Amino acid sequence: MENLIFVGFNSYVLALDRNTGETIWNWQCPKPRSGGYVTHLLDGDRLVVSVNGYVYCLAPSTGTMLWNNPTSGYGTGVTSIVSVRGSAAHDLTAKVAKKKTDDAAAATMRSNAPRCFRAVKPRESSSAG
Repeated sequence: MENLIFVGFNSYVLALDRNTGETIWNWQCPKPRSGGYVTHLLDGDRLVVSVNGYVYCLAPSTGTMLWNNPTSGYGTGVTSIVSVRGSAAHDLTAKVAKKKTDDAAAATMRSNAPRCFRAVKPRESSSAG
């Protein structure tokens, strides 16, 4: 699952291979069948998808629908999805910043480390005569 990228548009969700862009699976929401704006969140082992007032839960590795909730009476529009288990952009930003700091520290340590020299064999003197 770590090699998947999820894309949603026009009432569809696709899982793409992050290295090749190949479509691994696609899923079309039952309602609305077309024209729906897709919002989705990877929540651990669940892909939560909202399309025009309907909420669906998919298995991220297969695209199989696990459950749905029509959220009747709440209206439609662009949906916000938040989960305590889901990853957020600020978490990713913090991880990237930490990696850059760690890489810079490692580079500094390497540049300040004592240089090791290879022992050189003395040349054999040629005997004259």
